[in-house]
This record gives sequence, C-alpha cells and structure tokens, in this order.
Amino acid sequence: MPLLLLDLDNTLVDRDTAFRTAVADFLARHGLPDSELAWVTALDAGGYTARHEVTTALADRYGDMVPTTAIRALLDNGGADHVVLTPSSHEALSRARGDGWACVIVTNGRTVQQEAKIRNTGLDRLVQGWVISEAVGHKKPEPEIFHAAAATVGIPLPGAWIIGDSPHADIAGAERLGLRSVWVANGRPWSQDSYRPTHVANSVASAIGHAMRNPG
Repeated sequence: MPLLLLDLDNTLVDRDTAFRTAVADFLARHGLPDSELAWVTALDAGGYTARHEVTTALADRYGDMVPTTAIRALLDNGGADHVVLTPSSHEALSRARGDGWACVIVTNGRTVQQEAKIRNTGLDRLVQGWVISEAVGHKKPEPEIFHAAAATVGIPLPGAWIIGDSPHADIAGAERLGLRSVWVANGRPWSQDSYRPTHVANSVASAIGHAMRNPG
C-alpha cells in the first residue's frame, strides 16, 4: 500500500486564515481596534513563534484591557473552530483512499489543538491516522516523527511521499530520509539552495494528484 504523509497547517487546512478570524473575533470581543490584527498575526508568524513568547507579548501590549485567561484561550484554540477543509482537498483525499493509498497526517503543534482541527474538519474520517509532535516528542523535520507516522499504519517508510508547505519542516524532512516530496507553494517562490522538493504544487489537491500518478 503506497503511503502519503501530509502536513496539516497551511497544507490540508488554511491555518493562517482561521487564526486571523479568531484574532478578529478576539479584538472585537475586547473592544480593541481592527488595526491590531496585522500586529498580532505578524507576531504569530504563521504559528512559528513560541507560544510563551506570543502570550507574553500580548499580555504586555494589552495590559489590563484583556484578561490573561482570554489570551490563553485564544492561543489554546489557535483558530481550530474556524478551520475548514475545501471540497477539492476532501475529494483528493477520498480518491487517494479509494485507490488504496494510506494517508497519515504529520503535524507539529499541541495535541489538543491539532486534534480539534482534524476532528472539526472531518479529516479524522478521511485519513487512516495522524501523529502530532507534542504527543510523540519529536518535531518535523526530525526523522522520528515520520517513522512514527508510518508505524501508525504499519507501512514501511521507504517509498512514501511527503506533502507540505514548509521548506524546513516538510521538504527538508523528506530530503533527510531520501523520500519524495511535494511542496505546496501557496503562491511563494522556492528560495532554498541546498535542497529542493521533488515537485511543486499550487494546492494540496494537485499535490496529492501528482503523488498518485507517481506511486513507485
């Protein structure tokens, strides 16, 4: 059975848009100006800024205007209530499973938050498994998390495709393991010189389609 290892945030789901929506709701609820949205999302840096750093910066900026519990609630949720799975992504995953592929999500992040995204979008019914960095104690691009993903479905890792939007976490991870990869560009140019993806795609649906056409 061929194996697809798929990133979650900004690959299968648009994490950044969901987080912006959550932040906009947060600002409105606490009477803060809409102009703060750009500052908060820049601070978040697509989820790559350490959570404790974001918490401290928000608390320092908003002081007594916002309870610390509200800040923590925003970051604990991380937009999980707002993520959606596009019809094209749903169809591509369904087609891959129908054609005999094993699909496993491999994501960095906090277990509660990432599993909420997986369940809220119905991805739990479309993939055969998932691994989350907090749960396994390893983060992409470390090889161990990809081995753990393959182990969830009992399929050897060699021959798998890795699909994701992060050059460092996903594509460099594939490079280390000698695996084929598809980079979901999301409109960005490739800028790394020391390694490259096997293929570049504009969406996760087209990335899955490319892997399915090249199983061996």
